[in-house]
Amino acid sequence: MQKLEIGKRYEIHSYKHNGNIHRAWDEAVLLEIHDDYLIFGNEKTKVIESDGRTWRTKEPAVLYFFKSNWFNVIGQYKKSGIYYYCNIASPFIIEDDVIKYVDYDLDLRVFPEGSFKVLDRGEYRYHKQLMNYSDDIDLILRSELTNLINMVRAKEIPFKKNTVEHYYGIYRDVLQSKIK
Repeated sequence: MQKLEIGKRYEIHSYKHNGNIHRAWDEAVLLEIHDDYLIFGNEKTKVIESDGRTWRTKEPAVLYFFKSNWFNVIGQYKKSGIYYYCNIASPFIIEDDVIKYVDYDLDLRVFPEGSFKVLDRGEYRYHKQLMNYSDDIDLILRSELTNLINMVRAKEIPFKKNTVEHYYGIYRDVLQSKIK
C-alpha cells in the first residue's frame, strides 16, 4: 500500500463486481489512520456517475474505510442529526491516490435515533445473477451485513455518539490549516 498522509486529498472510485466503474468522488481528505480502518472527510464533493452525470454532495461527511471488513460507512452531518449510509463492499485498496473498492449493492441506512433499514435487496439479487457472484461472496456479504448491523446496535465506531461531529471538526481544522 502506498504511504498515506494525514491532510492529503484522495479520490474515491467505486466499481461493480464486473470491473466497471460505478461512481467516483473527487475528494476525501485523510483525517486519521488506524490499524484496521482509515477515516476521511469531505463536503460538497463532486460525484460522477457511471453514465457521466455529475452532482455534489449536500452535507459534510465522515467516511470510514475498513481494511478487512466488507463494508464502508459514510456519516452524514445533517441539520436534523447524523445519518449513516453504509455500503456493503469489498475491503478497499489505495492506488495512485485513489481509494478503490467493489460495491455489492446492499446498503444499510442508519437514522439519527439508531433505527436502520436494509436497502437495495432487489438490486443485489439482480446483480448477483447478472454478474455471477459466487456462493462464497454471497456468504461473506450476508455475514458482513450482519456484522454491520451488530456494530450499529452496539454503537461501535463509527456509530458511537459524537464521533462524526468529532471528525468533522478535525476535517474543518485540516482545511483551515491548508488555507493559512
